[in-house]
Amino acid sequence: KSARWVDEDMADVITQKAVSYINNHKANPFFLYFATHDIHVPRVPHQRFVGKTGMGPRGDAILSLDWSVGQLLDTLERNRLTENTLVIFSSDNGPVVDDGYKDDAVEKLGDHKPRGPLRGGKYSMYDGGTRVPFIASWKGKIKPGESNALLSQIDLLSSFSALTGQKLPDDAAPDSFDVLPALLGQSRQGRDHLVEHAGGLSLIQGEWKVLEARKGPKTNLTGNELGNHPTPQLFNLAQDIGEQNDVAAAHPERVKTMLAEIDRIRKTPKTRK
Repeated sequence: KSARWVDEDMADVITQKAVSYINNHKANPFFLYFATHDIHVPRVPHQRFVGKTGMGPRGDAILSLDWSVGQLLDTLERNRLTENTLVIFSSDNGPVVDDGYKDDAVEKLGDHKPRGPLRGGKYSMYDGGTRVPFIASWKGKIKPGESNALLSQIDLLSSFSALTGQKLPDDAAPDSFDVLPALLGQSRQGRDHLVEHAGGLSLIQGEWKVLEARKGPKTNLTGNELGNHPTPQLFNLAQDIGEQNDVAAAHPERVKTMLAEIDRIRKTPKTRK
């Protein structure tokens, strides 16, 4: 019984644990991975957040997430660690509005588009499912701005090892690239290709993205478009970030070459350079 959570207290408990960790390790280098539950489930924010947004339990849970992040940033500031701490905020997948829980997300969505101009959402092969928010902050090191550099969260392993002067074992992080210059805003170039996986594989190379053929339902139970199609699809992301115009028929050689590259990568034990 002592291990049971009071759902409404989850954010407070894990946030306080993280704050304590920073306070206890401020004199030495540390790595903290903070995985909040707030906008996942259970979506039951603490009573002090309930009703504060006017956007239902989902909106109040997002407010709770904002509070948790603020507590960590305030702790870094209070301990004068902002100038030697890299902070990264990201997500594990694209949005899903109706995931079966009654949280007023659908009813109160209005004209807000959680996926922006992208197609699909969570579980989708389209970028609405795999292109996620990514914010990197380091006072005095990273200039505020936006970057189109291509990178993946798996690249954090190689990039962090480069940042801290460590060498990864040969059998570790086989598909992780060192994109530290892009991460710090020193370069607009990230990795030169990226394989995405969401039920099927797709490949981004430069401005092009190819999706392997995939059979099955076109949408899942949440209503998100999965990207199922009987033949491969090709999109020019520079001209069509919303992946609305399949140009595979007009570029058969490019489709063939990129699908072959997916197959090569699939069979290659290690792509890390």
